[in-house]
Amino acid sequence: MSAPLIQGYEVVIGFETHAQLATASKIFSRASTAFGAEPNTQASAVDLALPGTLPVMNKKAVECAIRLGLALGSHIAPESIFARKNYFYPDLPKGYQISQFEIPVVQGGEVSFLLGQEKKTVRLVRAHLEEDAGKSLHEDFIGMSGIDLNRAGTALLEIVTEPDMRSTEEAVAYAKELHKLVTWIGICDGNMQEGSFRCDANVSVRKPGQPLGTRREIKNLNSFRYMQQAIDYEIRWQIEQIEDGHAIQQA
Repeated sequence: MSAPLIQGYEVVIGFETHAQLATASKIFSRASTAFGAEPNTQASAVDLALPGTLPVMNKKAVECAIRLGLALGSHIAPESIFARKNYFYPDLPKGYQISQFEIPVVQGGEVSFLLGQEKKTVRLVRAHLEEDAGKSLHEDFIGMSGIDLNRAGTALLEIVTEPDMRSTEEAVAYAKELHKLVTWIGICDGNMQEGSFRCDANVSVRKPGQPLGTRREIKNLNSFRYMQQAIDYEIRWQIEQIEDGHAIQQA
């Protein structure tokens, strides 16, 4: 079936999904990952990036990543390498995130699902291990922000797709299938309200046959209903901008 057009435009969607791995401790420290603790009571010296501390890899996090790769027919790298992703924000004590870049642990693979009676397949680029950041708190502070580092260092698996989806319905169906898979194989509890399964949608539009348009990323979607609403809004907004003669700026 050909991709549905919206006002003569084809929609192109890719996903980056952060699945919090079902480990009792963090990816590089022994601090607990239990949800709901008082702020900064589950942040070790490693999580706080105190001088002289060194990370030690959590074996179960690697096992979880490999389990996903086997479930999706991916290539499992016999050796994978971590890298530093540098950015400066108060909830990132080191000033960089330990992630994977050149050689991720899981490479390729695909997720298949039914949309109505039609089988759809979304190709994966990679799934790589990384640490989560902390959390900025705003509600209880006047004129300032607080920082809770309980989440800093929690083990994440970032699952990245090719831009294979052509409708909001297809994107939501993919997210639901991936959510079902990671919970069924036991690598993630899938609790979206607690942030255990968060999706970033990369959305662009183009006229049929044209090169890919400029994408804009909708971050940290943790509800399938809001995911659909947010992507639909973004599609309409981009088409209106183009029709009004404005160029889409990546954001």
